[in-house]
Amino acid sequence: MAGKYPDGDFYQFEADLDQDELNILHRVREWAQSSVRPHAAEYWNRSEFPHHLLPEIAELDIISLVRGKGRSRLLAGLVTAEVHRADASVGTFFSGHDGLFTGSIELLGSEEQKARWLPELYSVEKNGVFAITEPDAGSDVAQGMSTTARRVSGGWILNGVKRWIGNATISDYVAVYARDPEDNQVKGFVVETQWEGYEAKLIENRIALRSVQNADIHLTEVFVPDTHKLEHSNSFKDVNQVLKSARSVVGWQAVGLQMATLDVALAYTGKREQFGKPLSGFQINQAKLSTILGNLISSQSMMVSLARLEERGSVQNEHSALAKAHSTKAMRESVALGRELLGGNGIISDYEMAKIFSDAEAIYSYEGTYDINQLVAARSITGVSAFV
Repeated sequence: MAGKYPDGDFYQFEADLDQDELNILHRVREWAQSSVRPHAAEYWNRSEFPHHLLPEIAELDIISLVRGKGRSRLLAGLVTAEVHRADASVGTFFSGHDGLFTGSIELLGSEEQKARWLPELYSVEKNGVFAITEPDAGSDVAQGMSTTARRVSGGWILNGVKRWIGNATISDYVAVYARDPEDNQVKGFVVETQWEGYEAKLIENRIALRSVQNADIHLTEVFVPDTHKLEHSNSFKDVNQVLKSARSVVGWQAVGLQMATLDVALAYTGKREQFGKPLSGFQINQAKLSTILGNLISSQSMMVSLARLEERGSVQNEHSALAKAHSTKAMRESVALGRELLGGNGIISDYEMAKIFSDAEAIYSYEGTYDINQLVAARSITGVSAFV
């Protein structure tokens, strides 16, 4: 990024990090910009995941920065933003493996289960994904979940279909959430992907996060031993602990895409000339750049405030929901303005903005749509629920 604020930290949020955490953030930024961003469009165009980056992520030692390594929520959020700034597909792998799957074990597993699985997850020796959405159940999955977990001797039998499960074709584990017909409660299970009855089929023709291997998962009489039932996952209320954390992560993802938008838009408008001067010199374009900057700062400000609530242990579902809704709405406007600033080149992935623009659509929708998160926040201030 050109100009006075080359790291995009216009309001100096990074100053709240201590030097050790700042060093971690700078190391992640350097890696993301040098190893991820230059090749991201190539993998995105081919719908391929860059597997070679997994050892590099392991070497960075950034999995579970908060619960596993005792780092601040602010650092964890800024790291998430930096990875997404370079590429939302790699960022989604990082957040899915770290926040959703690893988070499921950290928050809902027994001490024995944590000891068994977390070391290999932190080191990225093994990776996992989170499976809750279904073909006919998204926002209403709490009531509409059709995947079942039937109790049998020594374990459980899982049957059903999950949809939009990122990297399910290449993962080692899947955290599957299914309804127990006996008590009608949602329970969590760690399924190993080589087990009989598990099948993951890649969803083709996606326009967003194309490097992520989104799949339909078919579970046909899959036997899950008792050792793989998440001990503290016995209702949807338990699952909500993971989802609450994930929504805050998505807010940081939206920050990252807005940082990427500003990076690309400033570089392009600074170099491209029309009517004898750079595009960045025209008032109308400066207004668009300032709007992107304002959206970014408002999103960062809300996410930093949410991180402070998390540090105090006082964050609620409605806090995460509003932050996710606001940040992704701002992101959507920002990427649209970024695409405008690049003109026709804004619809070609070679110039990065088309990829950023498209990826934003997925982030706007997952982990609770904008509308549902708005209703969750409004319910908390009105006392009235607009949905069941």
